[in-house]
Amino acid sequence: MARELREVVYVDGVRTAFGKATPDGLFAKTRADDMVAKLVRELLRRSPSLPPERIGDVIVAATAQVGDQGLTLGRDVALLAGLPHSVPGFALDRMCAGALTATTTGAGEIAMGAADIVIAGGVEHMGHHPMGAEVDFNPRFAAERLIDQTAAATGQTAENLHDVLPQLTRADADAYAVASQRKATAAWDAGEMDGIVVPMAVFGDAGWTVAARDEFLRPETTLEALAGLRTPFRAGGRVTAGNSAGLTDGATACILAAEETARELGLQPKMRLVGFAYAGVEPHLMGLGPIPATKQLLERTGVTLDEIGLFELNEPFAVQVLSWCDGMGIASDDPRLNLYGGAIACGHPLAATGVRLMAQLAHGFDRQPDVRFGLTALCIGFGMGAALLWESCVGR
Repeated sequence: MARELREVVYVDGVRTAFGKATPDGLFAKTRADDMVAKLVRELLRRSPSLPPERIGDVIVAATAQVGDQGLTLGRDVALLAGLPHSVPGFALDRMCAGALTATTTGAGEIAMGAADIVIAGGVEHMGHHPMGAEVDFNPRFAAERLIDQTAAATGQTAENLHDVLPQLTRADADAYAVASQRKATAAWDAGEMDGIVVPMAVFGDAGWTVAARDEFLRPETTLEALAGLRTPFRAGGRVTAGNSAGLTDGATACILAAEETARELGLQPKMRLVGFAYAGVEPHLMGLGPIPATKQLLERTGVTLDEIGLFELNEPFAVQVLSWCDGMGIASDDPRLNLYGGAIACGHPLAATGVRLMAQLAHGFDRQPDVRFGLTALCIGFGMGAALLWESCVGR
């Protein structure tokens, strides 16, 4: 029989600071699951009218689902955060789109009436679990030439984008990277991150400290300095450490709710999920993934690009954002794009990133109440893309 789906709203979202994935990074001696549990507790503290027993599921994404990111991560986090034993949880993986997929999966549960409240998020401790280190690629990929071999190395896929889109130069990528650093630094200095980033006490070689600010911020970055960096993925290439996101440890989490449940509990939603799309592209050109995902999403929802007032796009590599801009007819310096900087400045802890994009978009809605629609989008390893469309609840 036909059933009416419920509207899904985003109530609140937070993240840790993002630390360098190095032996001396902020979170080197901190467990991944403890990072997410800290965020869940903070979300509940910020929403005192939400009874924990009303949470219907906890969905936590991780790309490397081993070690301190193993077990059934959502259930693990729920127990660590002190949620009632009646609250279930699970883990999922869609690589860089992990947190976005946790969000859309949780939204599906809410829309179908299987849950009233869902906590969704992601974590990646790349210092404990280096990208690809614990992956056993099927030999058929190479033996049967199912994919181009460069698909397995994201830096090489970024170089591939420069190949197929020669109008996007290294100079363009470097200029975009400098702009990202400057926007992120300005956002931190203006206090824009205060309501998004949750300080966390961490233990390291120097004893206890507080992880409260992203480690990759480089406000002193200049075009001249970037021009002198080597190209590690290809001799004479165009992708460098300066126009790429750093390897990062970090976690994110958010509260999703049925619109009527939010109203019942006195929760103030920040934005409503309008629609979403996932798309596939050639694996060695994974950076193009957000283009078809965005186009499918706009077609399904009937919203035009001109109606969208804010874009939050992930920045694994500057050329990836530039390729989306090129494919969508958006200038790379469009004021709607990544208002608070992006992953080039703060880092990209794979499965966690999606909720960072959402939290920054919600903050942008709050700062610009005249904006109605916003987009969160990113590319995904092995040739995919994701795009989610949101409607602001500010003043509505």
